[in-house]
Amino acid sequence: MMNRFRISTPEGTRDLLFASCRALRQTERAICTALESCGYSEIITPAVEYYDVFAQANPELDQEDMLKIIDRSGRICVARPDNTTPIARIAATRLDDTALPVRLFYSQKVFRSVSGDHGHKGEFLQIGAELIGVDGLAADQDILSAAFDALTGTGAEHFRIELGHAEIYKALIEELGAAPAAAEGIRRLIENKSFAALGDALAPYGSSTAARALRAMPQLFGGVEVLDAVESLTGNVRVLGAVAYLRRLYQALDAAGYGSRIMIDLGLVHEMDYYTGVMFRGYIGGAGAAILSGGRYNALCAKFGKDMPAGGFGIDVELVAESLQGAAHPEAAVRRDTVRIALTKGRLEKKTLALLKAAGYDISELEAGSRKLIFTLPDAGVEIVLAKAADVITYVEHGVCDMGVVGKDTIMEKGGSFYEMVDLGFGKCRFALATKKGKDVYGGYKTPVIATKYPAVTKAFFNRKNMDVETIKIEGSVELAPLLELADAIVDIVETGTTLRENGLEVIEDVAPISARVIVNLASAKLKKAAVQKVISELESGLEA
Repeated sequence: MMNRFRISTPEGTRDLLFASCRALRQTERAICTALESCGYSEIITPAVEYYDVFAQANPELDQEDMLKIIDRSGRICVARPDNTTPIARIAATRLDDTALPVRLFYSQKVFRSVSGDHGHKGEFLQIGAELIGVDGLAADQDILSAAFDALTGTGAEHFRIELGHAEIYKALIEELGAAPAAAEGIRRLIENKSFAALGDALAPYGSSTAARALRAMPQLFGGVEVLDAVESLTGNVRVLGAVAYLRRLYQALDAAGYGSRIMIDLGLVHEMDYYTGVMFRGYIGGAGAAILSGGRYNALCAKFGKDMPAGGFGIDVELVAESLQGAAHPEAAVRRDTVRIALTKGRLEKKTLALLKAAGYDISELEAGSRKLIFTLPDAGVEIVLAKAADVITYVEHGVCDMGVVGKDTIMEKGGSFYEMVDLGFGKCRFALATKKGKDVYGGYKTPVIATKYPAVTKAFFNRKNMDVETIKIEGSVELAPLLELADAIVDIVETGTTLRENGLEVIEDVAPISARVIVNLASAKLKKAAVQKVISELESGLEA
């Protein structure tokens, strides 16, 4: 039998044939042509660079996400995980001051180490542009105009670019006075639009102006009216300066004819150590994730020995090409006008259906006991998909469903890229650490062995304690593991604790609370904001009924 690894592609990679290849090249040519028309010149960097180049330039790049190679001298190299960093290296070491400002663009692959079972790409074609050596409003307008022209050149119609500013979060978190670990937790909750959890995280800071403004940040996305809202929340001079800058930038872009495609999202708080000013992301109908990302990173070139301003963006060409292919299908127009919600089958299903009914939706077909998996709710513009919990996250993350209802336990274990927007408050239970009565898991020098159905949750819990543990994944009754002396303790979901007590086990520490949550796809939250917010409002009214 032939070894399958000799004939298959590595995880996260794929072959492109015929129509898919033609669509990719057509999109690539259109974007490159648009950037050349904007005055950007192409450069090519090595596919393999020294690991240190990326480690010193962008601490946000996790080394576990990089594909590493050892050269003949023993130095660690990586397959290019990012295109901007090599451009900054070139600008700082190869370009003379007389050449500045310079407009550069690239069209080359990016490589990442990914898990093969999540459907994420480990290799993809990215085209990007960098404007180096100039700062200010005109420079940011130049970069964004190039981004709009590049996407327009592909023939894309249903795309939007959202603007944010790094200084808003930085100023507010500094005013709040939060410790670094707490600040990072707050930042992540804002980025994920986790409204309920953010409120809990900011509770210790009371009703201070900074806490109130930070609490509102996840909801501050939409049109230019968002800028008015933040001005009413804070008098922080740095925040107001950033808001005024965004307003001027919006006005300049609007005058250039791009206003209808611009959104504002003050909850853009990713890579705060990297971005120094305006930040932006682009979304297109049919793609579940951002197809464009960029901003101003004035501190990057200085890490290679030459301090000069820079800004730019990168476009996921394959995602754009796939979206354009999908847009040609007749069902694409229907999907644009419909909110598709994935519901978890089993433990949460009945309570979620009852909530939909209380919110005024006609769920008679679902109540009839049909074996169908997709249902259209009458006169609602809503489709319901019934799926297993982990699949709900997969469908929402990849954009085939706009929203989902899933337990916090699944979110914590599986992870993913989506917004966690509402805590529905039902399906309450908790993760807990339990062991035989009288056993000390934390004492002694032996590495504890923990049995669980949730290894990611377990590892994260003990990592916070700076404890090394050995985890064993159990598929069935995890309570058996300590009884059979396979493990010292278990991490499992506990509701009443009856099963633990009847088997001589006791909870020694709670790990995290669990309840049903509403998650929303990143692109759908922006491109279908009104429809998604309408569903969320109706669900919240159903909770109050």
